[in-house]
Parts: sequence; C-alpha cells; structure tokens
Amino acid sequence: MANKKRTTLKDIASELNISPAAVSKAMHNDSRISEKTKKEVKRVAKKLNYQPNHLASALRKGKSNLVGVIVPRTNSNFFSSVLENMEAVLNKAGYNIIITQSNESFEKECKNIDTLLYTQVDGIIASMANETVDLSHYEKIKSNGIPLILFDRGENDLNVDYVGINDYDSSHIIVEHLVEKGCKRIAHIGGYRRTRIFNNRIRGYVDALKKNNLPIDDTLIVESSLTLEDGRLEMEKLLQLKNRPDAVYAASDNAALGALQVLNENQIKVPNAIRLVGFGNEPFTSLVSPSITSVDQHSKDIGRIAAETFLNHVSKDDIKQSLNKIILDAELIVRDSSK
Repeated sequence: MANKKRTTLKDIASELNISPAAVSKAMHNDSRISEKTKKEVKRVAKKLNYQPNHLASALRKGKSNLVGVIVPRTNSNFFSSVLENMEAVLNKAGYNIIITQSNESFEKECKNIDTLLYTQVDGIIASMANETVDLSHYEKIKSNGIPLILFDRGENDLNVDYVGINDYDSSHIIVEHLVEKGCKRIAHIGGYRRTRIFNNRIRGYVDALKKNNLPIDDTLIVESSLTLEDGRLEMEKLLQLKNRPDAVYAASDNAALGALQVLNENQIKVPNAIRLVGFGNEPFTSLVSPSITSVDQHSKDIGRIAAETFLNHVSKDDIKQSLNKIILDAELIVRDSSK
C-alpha cells in the first residue's frame, strides 16, 4: 500500500483559492489576515489532516524548542526518574524532549546523535553508553554549537557541563559501612574502568581498603556490564574461591540482585555469612528478601539540574560562559542485606 501524500500549505491554499503565503500567515495568527480567513484555514487544515513540518520551521526560525536526551536504557528507575524530572522543568519552559536510548551500544549512540542533530534539537542532554570510548560523535555536537550536558556518565576530556554524584566517595562510604560490620574480605563487582564513574567507584573501593589496612586481592575485583546475569555469574565465581569474601559491593542494583539470587539458591545466609550492597536504590531493593542496602543517586535532583543547566545556556548570549560541574553527595540506604 502506497504512503498517503502529506498535506502541504499549497493543498490548503488550493482548496480555499488563496496563496500559500496567506495560509502560512493565517496559521501564525498574523494580524493582517481576517478572522474569517483564519477560521477557514483552520477548518480546511483539520479536514485535510495537515501536520506542520517542524523541521522546516526549525530551519527557518533557528529554534525547534526540542531537546534531545540520550540514556543507556529506559527500563531503569534511575533513568526514568531523571527523565521525568528533566521533562517537567523543560516543559514548563516551553521545550519538549526527544528520548533515545543507546542500549549501552556505541554504534547506536552515534546514530542517536546523528538523528537528533538532523532534527535540529536546541540542545542534547546525555548519559554515555558502556561501550563508548571514542568521543568524536560528542565533539560533533560541540562543533555544531549545540549545548551539551552530560549526566551520571560523562568524560572530563569533553570539557562540557556535567551533573552526577560523587562516585569515588560513594565507594568509601560503602566500604566503611562494611568494615564497621566486621567485614575483612570485601569483593567488588564493578563496571568497566574505561567508563569514568565505574573507574571512580573502583578507585574509591581500593583506596578505602588501603585506608582500613585491608589487603587488595585482585581475585575479589571484577569488571562487567553490571546486568543481573553478570551479578549471578560473578557471584558464582566468587563462591568458588578457596577463601570466599565476607561481603560483596556491586556497582549496580541489578548486579546485586543477581548476586543475591545465587546466594539464596546456595542457602548462604545474607547478611550472616555474606553482606551485600548495591548501587542505585532501585525500587526492588526494598521489596526483595532480604532487602538490599544501596546508594541513592538523587535522580530527581540530577534530572532537574541538568534541565536547568541547559536553560541557563540558552538564556545567555555569551558562548564562553563558565561550565558547571555539579557533583552531589551520595546517600547510603542501609537495609537488611548488610545490617
């Protein structure tokens, strides 16, 4: 079946026997056009199912009132909460958002950026994919003169605005908590070091062990994509060690949940035998048994601040305005898995 032809201003003009320019002026409520003509134009536009070409309009005005947002995934409470609060601020200021997800794929992230640039968005707010190492596609945004704000995951090399939590200190807080509970062999199921936030979490973990005079055991430090499946796999490996850990700190709640499943299946009591801490404070952490201790990432604040940072950019004419690096303090939510 052939695609139905898109209705244009010319089609409306032809129906009313007036010029396309007059139709355009009527659409934009021009005072030079009579109320009778405006009413007729709107009637015919509705009859012909006319949809404005926002891309063409953005090219004419140099402004689309659209903000592109890139997240690694939308099926995360953290990212969905960030999006909800970001959208609330931007909608109030007259902007709509276009949400894309990379699914942790570098290639998909590049395509998302190309699509958003083609759509003439007024700015891009992004959290990087796990696979991202080459930053040239983000440099493309900057070279186009479009405001770029990174949140949660971002690289210092880009020299752009950033909003996130203190990942390094978060690991210190977690390790200190577990040491206070008497733990001496604390394993870390981490993300990949190539991603700044996960590298900071690993560095914080290692430095916190040193601070507490605990040995650094490479067999207790693993890198992964931090999925539930990764949590299961890495927990199974840790249980096979001759000298098992007495605590596990997973850099995501999904990985922590996978680890908890394996511990429960092996009838290993949590927290009696092994204490467990996650990261992200996903809703399920308070619902599983035992409930999972986790770090709250202040998703509401991150979404709001990222949006406000974009609005601050577009409200100023000075391109060389100072950049914002907003780092929020993390909060440890202690639950049954580590008490």
